[in-house]
Amino acid sequence: MGPRAKSAKTVAGEVAAASPEPAELGGRTWASLVEQSVREDIINGKLPAGSKLRLKELAELYQAGVIPLREALSRLCATGFVLAIDQKGFRVAPLSAEELLDLTRVRQQIDASALHDAIEAGDIAWEAEVVAAHHRLTRIPMVLPGKDGALNPEWEEAHAGFNEVLVSGCRSAWLRRFSITLRDQTARYRFLSLAVPKAARTRDVAAEHEAIVNAIVARNARVACRLLADHFQATTELVLKYMQQRKAKAAPARKPAVATELAA
Repeated sequence: MGPRAKSAKTVAGEVAAASPEPAELGGRTWASLVEQSVREDIINGKLPAGSKLRLKELAELYQAGVIPLREALSRLCATGFVLAIDQKGFRVAPLSAEELLDLTRVRQQIDASALHDAIEAGDIAWEAEVVAAHHRLTRIPMVLPGKDGALNPEWEEAHAGFNEVLVSGCRSAWLRRFSITLRDQTARYRFLSLAVPKAARTRDVAAEHEAIVNAIVARNARVACRLLADHFQATTELVLKYMQQRKAKAAPARKPAVATELAA
């Protein structure tokens, strides 16, 4: 087995140590590397939703200059991961039940359209890629052992690759682009699904993936698209349950009403 791929943050740090110049890095710029690193840390929750992004702290964390850092944050504003607030700098975009429901509905429509087209147009090579991506996914544990059920980054990478391959046979480049954008946005929420107690998680994610692949191999576009939409919905319902529970715990307890007697 070859060495594991390095994260963007690791690559950026190594390049920073080797050369202080923010030049092109193998066809990529400092801003591109920093953008990828910040996006990864927003998705996995290392940069919490709603938190303030202080340039000085981020410059130290990602070993980058202020100029490429500002460019990276501006790009992330365009994709919805970061908010730019007048006179107040940048913040990680907040999470909300309303946005999750909206993202899920749009993703169900976009990915179902892309998958339907892929099944109609995809050749045997695409089908083989789907099977191979699924096989890789089944060989990687979803959660890290002894880490309180933390999502395995290697599984998350394989899962992203699996979802990308599903729509890669689609003939519309725009549908494929929208699919990737929506996948990244919903990934921020998917991490929350593992915060739900294991006893409350009755779904079988591996079985859901297998059913989708079987429908694709059978070239049953209607069933495959329905299963994919149900798969997204199941994750959304888990996250909504967690968000509601967290909101209930954070709400201050209501004080009991005190009866008063008025003197006659």
